[in-house]
Amino acid sequence: MKILSLHCDYINFKPKKKALKSIDDLDEKEKSEKKIENALAIFLAAEKNDNEEIVNKLVKNIQEIADQVNLDNKKVVLYPYAHLSSNLASPENAVKLLDMTEKQLEDKGFEVVKAPFGYYKQFELKCKGHPLSELSREITSDEGEVEEKEMGEKERGKLLNEIRNSQLDTSKLKENDHRIIGQKMDLFSFNNMAPGMVFWHNNGLTLKKEIVNFWREEHKKAGYEEIETPQILDKKLWQVSGHWEKYKENIFLTEYEDRYFAIKPMNCPGGMLIYKTSPKSYKDLPLRVAELGVVHRQELSGTLGGLFRVIRITQDDAHIFCTEEQLEDEIGKIIELTENIYNKFNLKFDHVELSTRPEKRIGSDEIWDKAEGALENVLKKRKMKYNLNPGDGAFYGPKIDFHVIDSQGRTWQTSTLQLDMAMPERFDIEYTDKDNEKKRPVMLHRTLLGSLERFIGVLIEDTKGNFPAWLSPIQVRVVNHTDRNTDACKNFIEKAKNKIPDLRIDDDFRSSTVNSKIKEAEEIKIPYTIVIGDKEEDNNTIAVRKKGEKPNYGINPEEFLDNLKEEIDERK
Repeated sequence: MKILSLHCDYINFKPKKKALKSIDDLDEKEKSEKKIENALAIFLAAEKNDNEEIVNKLVKNIQEIADQVNLDNKKVVLYPYAHLSSNLASPENAVKLLDMTEKQLEDKGFEVVKAPFGYYKQFELKCKGHPLSELSREITSDEGEVEEKEMGEKERGKLLNEIRNSQLDTSKLKENDHRIIGQKMDLFSFNNMAPGMVFWHNNGLTLKKEIVNFWREEHKKAGYEEIETPQILDKKLWQVSGHWEKYKENIFLTEYEDRYFAIKPMNCPGGMLIYKTSPKSYKDLPLRVAELGVVHRQELSGTLGGLFRVIRITQDDAHIFCTEEQLEDEIGKIIELTENIYNKFNLKFDHVELSTRPEKRIGSDEIWDKAEGALENVLKKRKMKYNLNPGDGAFYGPKIDFHVIDSQGRTWQTSTLQLDMAMPERFDIEYTDKDNEKKRPVMLHRTLLGSLERFIGVLIEDTKGNFPAWLSPIQVRVVNHTDRNTDACKNFIEKAKNKIPDLRIDDDFRSSTVNSKIKEAEEIKIPYTIVIGDKEEDNNTIAVRKKGEKPNYGINPEEFLDNLKEEIDERK
């Protein structure tokens, strides 16, 4: 059985029409729209060979998740969702398993609402923003080891066909979907040999590197150090951090020399180990440490969606260690850095949320008062509009979340700023104050881009692939009018590379029409197309066509290159 659990502020759904003829008709009450607030929504797909053992494990999983997300009202919505699996159980068995799950949960004190099985339904929900609000799991029965046999030619050929199969189904995607644009521009691809993990092509990797270069420059100017921590870390570390207890179902595990290791789902614990390698003084604070860390989190394949939801995530984490007196100043600097970076990409925030203390939390009310007050004071001083989200902070501290809106009207949380009162305590992080006494630093945990993959997906859809020159995988394409102009084109390319050594410039000298060459350059979103014909060669000029605009003739090559260099260097 495959499940997707969503801790929701609300979920409402309404049956529309029958999907399966064998299912009984609903009465009028069952057909009405239902809205359930502050609930744990369990989207589930029963699979072939699922049985009572699977139901027992499912109920145990739901109980664990409910405890982890502090589901005090014990409201659970069971929502049949066939899209999670391609190996579905028969409708009869699926209904039976669903009924068994409902009864077991009710026997354990849960208030269960069950969405109709076998009906097309419309639904809307608002998912809470904490780290455990979205979890996907696969529940299987215990199986013995399978003996490996040497593979025959037929089996090998079948596997090879599976490996080659990476076709993108565009039938249900909108034209400006980042997956369609990514394919046209040769940016990235996905393959079922690595579900939810991006294969970056040269063009896409170029785009990613330019974003990372800008990120690094801005962080260096803002006084950050950059670190890198291992991807595989001992289970003991995750037990100390608390991730093992609350997150282990979504961690990839491996064994080495009779020790359990986790492929890191978060960057934070590794950063704590670096902090502890040397004693710290109040003179070292504030200490700003950033990491572009690669993390992995288990997700069901049915919940993945291009760059927006992946298993292998590049997370731009940072931890700021400071004193209480430095706290508000550091929060303000984080917000300023966030705004600077998003302004460069012309991305606007749809809304900002301040999430406050949940019922189950660590720390005294006095500490929470100070923490929430610091975040709110900074928002007010900066005259920022924000929504108050009472009770939705993390158990370890309040947070500010920044949401952007994509071209399809969906909002995504990209940046987050959290005051973490758990990690310093768990890892016994200290510094020596000016009176030579040991103190616990305040720790801010923040991401600006969040998931770099998701950020690039939002950026692709927001720009429709029309990146500024500094971001574009190919910045200039040179086109000859006829074969006799090829040498002049090559001379211009050489001159351009000498002027701008890192310029991404290519050529199109094929024996086809100039119009067809320009059309292709437009389709793959190249910012500048240069055409050189007899007239340009005789006058020592170039024709410049800026993407989406009419061509300009008689342009001085040196002036064009000077302007282009300025545009790229200043990231205009």
